[in-house]
Amino acid sequence: MNDPVFSLHRGRTPLLLSLPHVGTAIPADLQPRLMPRALEVEDTDWHLEPLYAFARELGATVLAARLSRYVVDLNRPREDTPMYSGVNTTGLCPVNFFTGEPLYREGQAPDAAEVQDRCARYWQPYHDALRQELQRLRGEHGHAVLFDGHSIKSALPWLFAGELPALNLGTADGASCAPSLRQALGELLQGQDEFSHVIDGRFKGGYITRHYGRPDQGQHAVQLEMCWRCYMAETAPYQLDGARVARIEPLLRRMLRLLTEWRPS
Repeated sequence: MNDPVFSLHRGRTPLLLSLPHVGTAIPADLQPRLMPRALEVEDTDWHLEPLYAFARELGATVLAARLSRYVVDLNRPREDTPMYSGVNTTGLCPVNFFTGEPLYREGQAPDAAEVQDRCARYWQPYHDALRQELQRLRGEHGHAVLFDGHSIKSALPWLFAGELPALNLGTADGASCAPSLRQALGELLQGQDEFSHVIDGRFKGGYITRHYGRPDQGQHAVQLEMCWRCYMAETAPYQLDGARVARIEPLLRRMLRLLTEWRPS
């Protein structure tokens, strides 16, 4: 299914792969209000669609955003309540780059009415599709597993101190999935030594993981925040690195295969 807001591929397993920050489109009427730098959409989760292309052959349903997170952040609550307290962050309709500088020209940031309009036009359709697909998967398989895929530059001092581990798995401190699934993913990551990792560290899972992770209802969600250095260059033009992809892809395949084959006990 193709939609102006998202693309959707329906799979045959209980796994739904959500990619809410891969979009790069910015509506033409919004572009003049942004700083010229914003049109380069530097804070995109670059190349995750090709990196996770194998998910379709594993039978996953894949939902991917088309619009840039600068338009609306699909991984934030509609009420725009903070996801992490006590740290710098960007909001539902961001007004800053990840480096802290203003995203909009002077006086051009969206007001509350525009934020809600963007939610109705762009945020809600993605979440409607997400909700419907999870319901379909639960109906077909008895449970659903949501894997929310993200990526980020390894070091962003405005957002966090130091350098992130390569792989940052979030389960909302264990609340968004069954303990056996969290344990199985932890053992998978612990069983390799090429990529540093942490579970429920700086990134514990955003709105999608926290809201849709309802293990008591047979709906399990996890987020993976992967550093760009795992698979691409961290400076513009942000190109994929074939050698790095070849190293990380087998681990990602094992992770997604685990998610397709796992069953609640």
